[in-house]
Amino acid sequence: MTTPRPASGSRPPGWQQEHARRYIETGGKDGHIWEGVPTLLLTTTGRRSGQARTTPLIYGRDGDRYVVVASRGGAPAHPDWYHNLTAAGRVTVEYGTQTYEAAVTELVGEDRDRVYGVQAQR
Repeated sequence: MTTPRPASGSRPPGWQQEHARRYIETGGKDGHIWEGVPTLLLTTTGRRSGQARTTPLIYGRDGDRYVVVASRGGAPAHPDWYHNLTAAGRVTVEYGTQTYEAAVTELVGEDRDRVYGVQAQR
């Protein structure tokens, strides 16, 4: 499976675009570890545009699940990728040289608090 790439004009701005480009070109060798933390590429489908949108995100693990936090650096509003992710219910994940589709599970309640607590310490 190949990773959908952002359409022209729909790429993340600045450093995110460059990070995703390096990650893609090197199979994650350049870009998987970003400022000391692991990242993956998350490709969602725009809920209004239908366009593929790829975003590099810091991730964690919870058992066999990859976990990303839609905190937007602590901002009060969720990032756009979160809204696209929850609307579609499916996502493409690129981790190193592995690319696969996955179902979206939004954590709630005690499970969310537990996982968020671990991720917030990163």
